[in-house]
Amino acid sequence: MSSTPPSQISSSFPPAPPPFPFSPNNKHNSPLSFQTQKRCPKSKARLSHLYLPHSFSRNEDSAQSVKFHPIETPIFMPVGTQASIKGLLSHQLRQCPIVLANTYHLAQRPGTEILEKCQGVHNFMNRRDGCILTDSGGFQMVSLLKLAKITESGVQFESPHDGSLMMLSPEESMKVQNAIGADIMMALDDVVPSTTEGPRVEEAMERTIRWIDRCIDAHKRPKEQNLFGIVQGGLDLELRKKCLEALVERDLPGYAIGGLSGGEDKMLFQSVVNLCTEMLPDNKPRYCMGVGYPEDLVVCVALGVDMFDCVYPCRTARFGTALVEDGTMKLKHSQFETDTHCMDDTLRETNKVWWDHSMPQEQLSGSQETTQGGSQPDEYSTNQYSRAYMNRVAARESAGCNVTTQHNIRYMMQLMKEMREAIREERFEKYVQDFFTRHHPKGDYPAWAVTALRSVNIELVEPQQQEVITTGLEDKMEE
Repeated sequence: MSSTPPSQISSSFPPAPPPFPFSPNNKHNSPLSFQTQKRCPKSKARLSHLYLPHSFSRNEDSAQSVKFHPIETPIFMPVGTQASIKGLLSHQLRQCPIVLANTYHLAQRPGTEILEKCQGVHNFMNRRDGCILTDSGGFQMVSLLKLAKITESGVQFESPHDGSLMMLSPEESMKVQNAIGADIMMALDDVVPSTTEGPRVEEAMERTIRWIDRCIDAHKRPKEQNLFGIVQGGLDLELRKKCLEALVERDLPGYAIGGLSGGEDKMLFQSVVNLCTEMLPDNKPRYCMGVGYPEDLVVCVALGVDMFDCVYPCRTARFGTALVEDGTMKLKHSQFETDTHCMDDTLRETNKVWWDHSMPQEQLSGSQETTQGGSQPDEYSTNQYSRAYMNRVAARESAGCNVTTQHNIRYMMQLMKEMREAIREERFEKYVQDFFTRHHPKGDYPAWAVTALRSVNIELVEPQQQEVITTGLEDKMEE
């Protein structure tokens, strides 16, 4: 079947992104600027401004008139594996400065031909003035392990759709990601499950270093897209150090901490994150891949991480669970059948029922999260729905998926915004202490979190209370 040449359909798309107006932070002259604005006086937490090719807005009266806005970090990035988040349309993600898509899945469907015709994923998913990060496809070595064969050449996958074979090499990953056109693209790495031990861990780390050079050589759009390297090495700190040193030598625009959040011991998790943030360049963004539980985010921000992604907020929404100030709310439970309050009362100053329109309009609108530097009210607030209504539709109807997913994304955006404001106002230590008090009112703080935060001078409890600390996370897992 013949296809329409790109030249004949280009008029249907807006102008290309404007020239990047900032000085790059790397020898590859890639379009990324990262500027730290404020630091926590005690911990490694920092508030920074990140500029990327699509962190701009167009003037409504003139498509040629644009203004670049900083993406403030720390930031959470929702995961839209196939250029979409289940249950949502792209315009419902405007509150999110960056979202993720996955190279392997986009290469399968719709394929590079369609993406090139659309002139990239921004047009394909109607996200022209918002940033996108693409994973390299390396994680599918773990998630699709039974369908993958790993060699020095790359990873050969058997398609879960039709059984066809696909060789994802560093060169092919770069080719696909160049066609996708994301603002940030990840180097293909050799990924092993986080609990793996033995020689396979070192083999994967060494191969990751070899593959980064192949990715750099194969990257055809270095002045339009930013290539991040991924630190591997499992839970072995010496292997992590070796990988860190090798990647830092390449002077990439940014770096990610990979190979975590797969069920490993949390004490080891925090030690790896702490080491990586200590050794990574101060003038580059640090991205911890696959981290999305609220407690993990708060601790990792204290340890100096700038960027996060995880499927958790959206996946748990599809099972009818809403994220709220003090934990989670399982909306399918019978206790909510007659509950007329809004989904999360903590998002309002009062505990009024959901239909009380005497409340100020800005409260009824919910959070007005900044989008690319500008403030935009939500089209509607998820808090306009009662718990009784959500009990009826949660995990049963598409409306429930839509509302709960939006709610959970808003919660994550608000959580990150609160941490940024706390850093800006030099009260981050107090914010962390208050957060853990809300989540653990009995003082049963997870030992790993206590240890991690103490390493950056934040104490959750007084010294005389140390003997009452329990490993809360392990207790919950046993339950």
